[in-house]
Formats: sequence, structure tokens, C-alpha cells
Amino acid sequence: MPERSVDSPARPSPPAVNEAVSQHRVIPVRPARFSRSPRPESGGFPAGPRPRYPGQFLVEIASNPLGALIGMANEHRDIAHYRIGPQRLYLFSHPDLIRDVLVTNQKNFHKSRGLERAKRLLGNGLLTSEDDFHLRQRRLAQPAFHRQRIAAYAETMTEHASRITTRWSDGATLDIHAEMMRLTLGIVSKTLFDADVDDEAAEIGDALTRAFESFNLAMLPFTEYLEKLPIPPVRRFNAARARLDRTIYRMIDERRSTGGDRGDLMSMLLLATDTEGDGSGMDNRQLRDEALTIFLAGHETTANALTWTWYLLSQHPKVEARMFAEIAGALNGRRPTYGDMALLPYTRMVLAESMRLYPPAWAIGRRALGPFQVRGFTVPAGSVVLMSQYIVHRDARFFPEPERFDPDRWTSEAQSARPKFSYFPFGGGTRICIGEQFAWMEGVLLIASLAQEWRFRLAHGQSLEVQPLITLRPKHGMRMVLERRGHIADGAVTNRGES
Repeated sequence: MPERSVDSPARPSPPAVNEAVSQHRVIPVRPARFSRSPRPESGGFPAGPRPRYPGQFLVEIASNPLGALIGMANEHRDIAHYRIGPQRLYLFSHPDLIRDVLVTNQKNFHKSRGLERAKRLLGNGLLTSEDDFHLRQRRLAQPAFHRQRIAAYAETMTEHASRITTRWSDGATLDIHAEMMRLTLGIVSKTLFDADVDDEAAEIGDALTRAFESFNLAMLPFTEYLEKLPIPPVRRFNAARARLDRTIYRMIDERRSTGGDRGDLMSMLLLATDTEGDGSGMDNRQLRDEALTIFLAGHETTANALTWTWYLLSQHPKVEARMFAEIAGALNGRRPTYGDMALLPYTRMVLAESMRLYPPAWAIGRRALGPFQVRGFTVPAGSVVLMSQYIVHRDARFFPEPERFDPDRWTSEAQSARPKFSYFPFGGGTRICIGEQFAWMEGVLLIASLAQEWRFRLAHGQSLEVQPLITLRPKHGMRMVLERRGHIADGAVTNRGES
């Protein structure tokens, strides 16, 4: 008989992970509703969903991928299994199982189908490469993310935050998601290429969006055949990739012609040599792949994290007041610096809690190279294992009242009481995001820069909905009303009875 987790007793109706508390205005993710009689354990495989009609699972994965995983997790708490033709799919939703895949047995896994298909856009960069080539690329890129280098980017981040607000006015209503995308694109362009792309920001952002929208299609079987057809999604993707390539290669050519270390990430990548390997550096194609990967990681993910943070703060004025008091006390109206990070612990806790509820990377996948054992089951070679941050981050076993926004979950005492992989917004193991420290610094400094001068209030009459592409976006943007704060000492925020 398969082993049962001691902290996962059988129960007839595990709580759904997507129900929003009353003050939230985000439309809950719709869990897929499979048959009321799930497929039981059989033949050495775990239980899993039973479709209500032929092809339902494929339809759900293509049209509502996060909802499909939530539906599986709601019915089969820690581990669920589904077979699509010859392909076996597993969903792991317990920190111990996730640790086994990402750390303990990480050599037995490669990236799964989704990121294999992502190579069409990102090439063979850090996010998608494997084995010795991945280790080589990580060695070459690692110096660009050393603490000393990252600290030097702080001024660029806060300068761009100040620059974007020159376009803002008190009482204006803006799509704050578009504003955060513009802001983070400007920052990653400056820190990566020492280039200003303000004039191209909208076009580059649109190209990235077009490319990302194709990834649900990439999860379907036989995608390699579909992408050869001149259908609209394929044409849009190809046009978006060509637009991004023109921009990236132009920047690379400009940098190669000037040479030297200009203090940006591209300088480090251009100058890097593989001292532990053959001594070579990166060619233009490798530079393109790494640059585009960093564009994604340093632009899209942070912009989404900031957008959801502003939304949550707008709904929880007591949290906002406490955070503003910390920022005002630490900065007294000046721009934050890298050295101020230690003075802003609650601001970091706010960001951590925002990424718990709305993790920019909402799921990751791995493909098993060989069979492995899990809770008495044998997972065959070639199986795909999915792990969803969105689901695990909202598990009441690790986060009581999981839908409640509570930055105090991130005190050192609270964190030490939870399993490590109950929270993994940046992945884990040897494949953990190389830019994790960059992202934390960028997020905290941008929140501090903007929040000490502005409040953001959710505009009335809009429909907020999550959109799970490569990252977790607000589907229709997020319109917010800008409120310029008064004198910096005036940290009062109206108490509307929320916390």
C-alpha cells in the first residue's frame, strides 16, 4: 500500500485554494471541476482526476491551466496523477515532495515540456539549458550577480523610479501594471545594456506580451506540428520574437563595438571566460539567449510582483500605514540606497507576502530522466512533475487563513516554523533563480521609492482577474488612482476598518 503522509490525513473535502476574502476584488481562479468519482489508485499509480467528458483535461490545461492544477490539488491533496496518451503527469503539492525533486534528486530531472517549448523564444539560456552547458553558462553569468555588482545597480533603480513619476499627477488614474512594466523594463535595460529604451518600452513590452500569450498553446500535444501552420497565434509569436531579436542583437553589436566594462551586466557577460572549462566566452547567440532570459526575469516578474503589491496595499490600509511609517522613518524623504535595505524589514515582509499570494512564477515543471520512488509509488522515467507555487503558498497547513494578506507571516520566527519549500517563489536547488537577490533589492527599493511619495487606490468599476501566462499577470491591467502624499511626516492613512 502507498504510504500516507502523517500530516495529510484523508478527508472528504479539502478546502479550495482560490476562495478570496471579502475585501478582495480579484475574480477567483476557477478550479476545474472533474467527475465526482475521481480515478482511484491503481496499477501502482496515485489517484487523479476523472474527466467529465472526453478531452476535458486537455481543454482545461489549454484554456485554464492554473484552474486545472487547482482542481487536481483540491481533489488529491499532496500528489495527483493523470495520463495523457503515453505521457504521465504528476502534480506534487507538499514541500517535502518538492524538495525531493528540486534538491534531493535534482540530477534525475530536466526542465519539462513548457520550458522546452520556451526555447523557441528564450533559446538555450539559463532558464532553459541543461547539464554541463547550463553549469557553464551559470559560471559565466554568476559574477554579474555578485553582491558588489548588484549593490551598484541600486542608484539606477531609484533614479528610474523618480523618472517615471514625473509623468504622474495627483488624482490621475493609470494602469499601474503598464507603469510597472515600463519602470522595470527601463531598469533592466540600463543595468543589462547601459541603454535607455524609454522610447521603445511600449513596443518591447507588447512584443513580450504577444510572445507569452503563445505558451498555453505550447503545452498542448503536437505543438511542434501546430507551430508550422500559418495560424494567427503562430504568426503573432514569430513577429514578436523577430522584434525582440532585432532589439537585442542591435544592443549586443553596439556593445561589442565599444568594448570595455561599463559596469552593467552585459559588460560582465562579454568579458566573462569559462576558467573552469575551455576558457571561451559567449558568442552572440549565447549572449542573446542570456540577455532575453534576463529581460524576462528582471522585467516581467518584478513588474507583476509590484503590481499585485500595490493592489494588496490598497485593500489593507493598516498594513500600508505601518509600511509607510517604516519608510518615512528610515529615509526622511531621500531616495533609498542599497545600504537602506536593512532598515526596511517590514517593506520586505510586505513584498514576500505579496509574492505568496500572487507568485510571479506560478508553477514549475520537471521531466524525470529515470524512475524514482515517492510515497510508495514508482514514478516512471519520462514523467512530467508539476509543482505550483500558487497552490502550495495557499495551503492552510503552512499558512493559516491562507487567503488573508498578513506580512507578519515573514518574521524570522514564523519562517523557521514552516517547511522550507512551503514558499519557493524563485524555485530551488541548483536551478534557483540566479537573480534572486537582484529581484529582492529591486522590489524593496522601488516600493520604498514610490510609496514615500504616492498612495495607490484601486479605481472603481474594473474587473480584476489573474492571467497565468509564463508569469502571473492581471489579465486586464490594473487601473489605480494616484494620490500624492502631503508632507513626508504626514504618514496617516485613513482607517477604513480593514487590516
